[in-house]
Amino acid sequence: MKTQTIILTILLLSFAIGIYIYPQMPDKMASHWNAQGQVDGYMSKFWGVFLMPTISVGLLLLFLLIPKIDPLKANIEKFRKYYDDFIVMMIAFLFYVYLLTLVWNSGFVFNMTQFLTPASGLMFYYIGILTQNAKRNWFIGIRTPWTLSSENVWNKTHKIGGKLFKTIGIIAFLGIFFPNQMFFFVFFPVLFVAGYLIVYSYIEYQKEEKK
Repeated sequence: MKTQTIILTILLLSFAIGIYIYPQMPDKMASHWNAQGQVDGYMSKFWGVFLMPTISVGLLLLFLLIPKIDPLKANIEKFRKYYDDFIVMMIAFLFYVYLLTLVWNSGFVFNMTQFLTPASGLMFYYIGILTQNAKRNWFIGIRTPWTLSSENVWNKTHKIGGKLFKTIGIIAFLGIFFPNQMFFFVFFPVLFVAGYLIVYSYIEYQKEEKK
């Protein structure tokens, strides 16, 4: 109930802020920034104000649906607390991005990347916690053909994957001091870890098959 209250409060606050600030927004709103924190995308005022809250509602519905339709739903219940906390963090993260977007379009110019980097670091760190506690399922976690085929490979991959995602979170947080190097502090570590875990799960599965 506490989780639901927090999420609903954030969503209602998002729409309330949007309705209140809508008349003050420019007709063409900045909506996307590159790795250097420079604007490289715009959209109409309506979508600039209400797209993010709408996406948040859509994601919430998807997150709530997953535990109901997963064939291994019983396993999700084993780490449901971590999953529910992840939902809260994701909705809060999107709300934070939404507020930054509104502030920027209100005329306050700042380095968007510098403000996003620490929040991204916190998200990745918690993804690491969720990953370490995730039990085998079809929607949440490191889902390769080999982790889904073996409980043991799933557990090994998620144990090391959780540590790596936590490391990404720490590296990303440090990126606040290098706002123009977001690729090296966020994107590159994520790509490296994703590739590494795919290979790792394959190798572990092959070891298991040989036994």
